[in-house]
Amino acid sequence: MKLTRFTDYSLRVLIYLGLENGRRVTIREISDAYGISRNHLMKVVSNLTRQGYLDARRGPGGGITLSRPPGEISLADVIRDMEEDLNLVECFCEDGQCVIQPVCRLRGVLKQALAAYIGVLEQHTLTDLLRPRNQLSDLLGLNIEAA
Repeated sequence: MKLTRFTDYSLRVLIYLGLENGRRVTIREISDAYGISRNHLMKVVSNLTRQGYLDARRGPGGGITLSRPPGEISLADVIRDMEEDLNLVECFCEDGQCVIQPVCRLRGVLKQALAAYIGVLEQHTLTDLLRPRNQLSDLLGLNIEAA
């Protein structure tokens, strides 16, 4: 299973904000830290805000921050909310067409694999991605104290 770049960037935004301990930051700061296009990040941040992961404010004192603690942000939820399609093969789709579908065992095996994948993600939250905190902060150019 391969995640889209959109989901990858969504996770990166959440990690950056999780390291900031509630400080409001700008899209430019995140863009500069990761070397990612601001235009892409604006779309990502907009979606994360609509999905309820971020609180975004405009104007003086504005910026973005997490809308809830990192320990309450399930990685499985983020992946499900950001990925448009978790259908690994055509037969997972409602209108999927495959001549061997009535007897194919691949579908069952892949459903098990997807369930295991999501199951692992359900065991982790954003908090798990914030370690090693000091090294992550250094790599992103953040001057923060370890929590």
